[in-house]
Amino acid sequence: MINKILRIVNILEVIVLILLLSFSTAKIVTWNKENIETKELITKLNTVKDIQNDTSDINELKSKNNDTIGWLKVNNTNIDYPFVQSKDNKYYLTHNYNKKKTSAGWIFLDKRNNKDLSNKNNIIYGHSRKDKSMFGTLKYTLNKNWYKNKDNQIIKITTELKEYNYKIFSVYTIEKENYYLQTDFATKKEYKTFLNILRERSIYDFKPDIENTTSILTLSTCYKNNKRVVVHAKLIN
Repeated sequence: MINKILRIVNILEVIVLILLLSFSTAKIVTWNKENIETKELITKLNTVKDIQNDTSDINELKSKNNDTIGWLKVNNTNIDYPFVQSKDNKYYLTHNYNKKKTSAGWIFLDKRNNKDLSNKNNIIYGHSRKDKSMFGTLKYTLNKNWYKNKDNQIIKITTELKEYNYKIFSVYTIEKENYYLQTDFATKKEYKTFLNILRERSIYDFKPDIENTTSILTLSTCYKNNKRVVVHAKLIN
């Protein structure tokens, strides 16, 4: 009787192991397939970009996806994509630029932000992909050689209305929270306090002049141990 029970237990263990291996294999295959699809999509989207003049045809992009807001470029990272905005902050966590369901998602503007980036704090999110797509290279901003390069400190956004240049004034990692995700403020004093707290969090002193800052850009993505990599840049023109 005991031997029979042991045989059943062993069989069940084998079955569980086979199921786990099958699940893991399927997950890896899906992940690799999504990585390939994402890479092909990025390559295709780059055909609408004028590399020489570093500009993008936003109107053409809007004809492909009417959620398109503009093009985001962060120097010396892989972040050089159009970004979108949905009615919620969940859709593009699971859908790509072509609105196809995928775990890679896409980079997107917070639903609360105005399309003309006129809020006090304009926030763009993206997954930190292991294949370094989406915001997978935002963590480069934590490297001393990266953030000390002044060329890297300028983030460029192009929309159908205008071009925006932002200068980085804070880079850090932090536990998941909502404080840095505020978009508007009741008073100038409240906003000034907010900016000073973000500046003090930075792992490097960029020595920014944030006294007369009217608007900032925030980039946010996941990091190890449930933390976030966060980059803040002030609008300079």
